[in-house]
Amino acid sequence: MIKINSLELDDVKRIRAVKIEPTANGLTVIGGRNNQGKTSVLDAIAWALGGDKFRPSGATREGSAVPPHLKVKLSNGITVERSGKNSDLKVIDETGKRGGQQLLNAFISTFALDLPRFMESTSKEKANVLLQIIGVGDKLFELDKQESTLYNRRLEIGRIAEQKAKFAAELPEYEGIPKEPVSASELIHQQQEILARNGENQRKRERAAQLRNECAIIDSRIAALRSQLAELESKRLEISEDMRIAELSVADLHDESTEALENNIRDIENLNIKIRSNLDKEKAEMDAKQFKDEYDTLTAQISNIRNDRRKLLDSAALPLPGLSVENGELTYNGAKWDCMSGSEQLRVAAAIVRKLNPECGFVLMDKLEQMDIETLDEFGKWLEAEDLQAIATRVSTGGECSIIIEDGYVKGVIPTATEENKMWKAGTF
Repeated sequence: MIKINSLELDDVKRIRAVKIEPTANGLTVIGGRNNQGKTSVLDAIAWALGGDKFRPSGATREGSAVPPHLKVKLSNGITVERSGKNSDLKVIDETGKRGGQQLLNAFISTFALDLPRFMESTSKEKANVLLQIIGVGDKLFELDKQESTLYNRRLEIGRIAEQKAKFAAELPEYEGIPKEPVSASELIHQQQEILARNGENQRKRERAAQLRNECAIIDSRIAALRSQLAELESKRLEISEDMRIAELSVADLHDESTEALENNIRDIENLNIKIRSNLDKEKAEMDAKQFKDEYDTLTAQISNIRNDRRKLLDSAALPLPGLSVENGELTYNGAKWDCMSGSEQLRVAAAIVRKLNPECGFVLMDKLEQMDIETLDEFGKWLEAEDLQAIATRVSTGGECSIIIEDGYVKGVIPTATEENKMWKAGTF
């Protein structure tokens, strides 16, 4: 990894003359009071290595008669220098071979020079950077899309199931009645069949009575017409036999009552209201169960997708343990960006930026006064363990500071007028 071995800055923003040799691993804290030139050091490094897009709008120190001079030596043997009226760039390796901004861009991360750009992006944008680094963005996007679709469907199904269950609970239920609505026309048809059978019985009774009358007439005619006795007796025997059979059949006849059907016909509408209510309740309960089953199925599918997401992220080479992406947002140890402490945010940002361009072994950080001394020390140890160099500013003049900037100089190292003239002169070439 490429780091900053040393830097020399003259007449840039608030800087008069500053020379620094940052710690190779861990934290180099540039301290000082406000408006002394701390942030100017970071801006100058970013301009020297990042090019004109990082050039400060007021690059030349106010009151300076000479243009800015910036010189940065990197651990890969390359020296970067900007000097002269137009701040011309010179990139020279240890063999004397020259290069340009394109060479620097190949191994220097933009975010390493401008960490606030990453930290001020949205949580989703941070997540996209992380997913781009670990190469699972497309797969995770598809899983998130599937989860969102299933979640919305489950939400809709859950509402319907709840409505159906509530509707079923409010419906009355009647005991001891048929399962299906009763048809009035069917009852009337049954009544008509009974009446038809009763009518047939009546016709049989009338026939029997008719036969008895005929027997009486014949008996009378037998008495009057003895001459026809044989024929009439024969006829009588035949009729008598028919009469006997008819009377036996009449004895077995039983008229059916239509009273129950008549009552049912009168009460059929009330009965059907109860039957339909029971059917509605049964259907509502079945619907509620169906939607509840579908809700449970969707819940299981969502759980499976979340497990797939977890496995996908667990198998990826994340730049920091505890980092993840949940619902399209960056999280660290389960906390979203706005719920992380300032030190956690810096740690996450540094880890992601380092992973984004592994060749770039340094990062610039401003305003570390948000960390207490204990957290600052812990953060420095983490940087050392990660073999990462951080050059940071802090509003402080305490012992935690590697150097202190005062009125544009490194405190305790104020160059003489002769040395200043040499530096200015060097900056004109």
